[in-house]
Amino acid sequence: MKRIHFTAEDLARTRVAASLGVAAETFDSVRLLRESMDAPDLAPFLRWRAAVGGRLGEQAGPLAALMPGHGPMFDAMSLMGDTADLDEAVENLLAAPRALLRVELENLRIHPEHRNWARNLADGDREARLQVAAALRTCHAVTMAPYWPRMRSFLTSVREGYVRTMGEGGTERMLESLDPALVRWRPPVLEVRHHREADVHLGGRGLVISSAVFSLRQAEVLACPGDSAQAPVLALPAFGAEPLGAGLWSVGDTVGDTAGRPLEELLGRTRAAVLEAVAEGCSTTDLARRARVSASSASQHATVLRKVGLITTGRDGKAARHSLTALGAALLESGIRHP
Repeated sequence: MKRIHFTAEDLARTRVAASLGVAAETFDSVRLLRESMDAPDLAPFLRWRAAVGGRLGEQAGPLAALMPGHGPMFDAMSLMGDTADLDEAVENLLAAPRALLRVELENLRIHPEHRNWARNLADGDREARLQVAAALRTCHAVTMAPYWPRMRSFLTSVREGYVRTMGEGGTERMLESLDPALVRWRPPVLEVRHHREADVHLGGRGLVISSAVFSLRQAEVLACPGDSAQAPVLALPAFGAEPLGAGLWSVGDTVGDTAGRPLEELLGRTRAAVLEAVAEGCSTTDLARRARVSASSASQHATVLRKVGLITTGRDGKAARHSLTALGAALLESGIRHP
């Protein structure tokens, strides 16, 4: 049990955020793909486990290294913020103070084979940070991109419900309305069901309450280790006691030109065409012809796909030759490819 102690000032400063941010959700989505868990609310998403979960492989390595099987978890939100924009999250990671990285990593039970790399990351090594950033982009493209717009809308609606309750009955009414299986308001203490005992004294900072999609019926209390003045965050499952709507996980019913073509929703129409064109291997000139784009455009799209680990590019004489990676092939084979 964790006990969060409120003062009148804390009640006045408590607020609700829409989400933990795209970086934290991406981390948690990869964790779910790597672990065998029974989560009916997330069942449509977890079908990805069989399709691509095992093929993220090396591309997801830096994220996997930060996900120990036991003990404290890596807090992506503290380092990358609660932004919904992936580029901003990556910029925050690259600019994070070295001291914050070191504090975040020092309590993780890093596997021995990753300890030298983790030590470099904690010391602020830019190459190690870039490896985490590249893995974050790749994993987001695979696990989050098809669903993220709907997730953001869903999380916003959950937040609006909390805010509405707060507006009608005050902060205490909102705290009382939280899932009783996970938290219980016993003024002036909010009891949080947890496997570790702890008392958290807010001390006038207030509390931020946020929802998380990729959470398995558990609540977490997150505090930024590098900023004791920052309000802690209470992360709660977005679906609470109610199941998520099936529409949240559908990638084929969006209104518009990409309706029924999930790969185009994931990558965009042109980039999806470029990925399919690479399936049998080709030069940049052939790629441009097959995808019906200019050579410069084909080269730009190939660069993006290469950065997220979906294709590789080698040399064939003077020409560049593009090929699918195992992850890129998995996307085309996993059922999101338009027949």
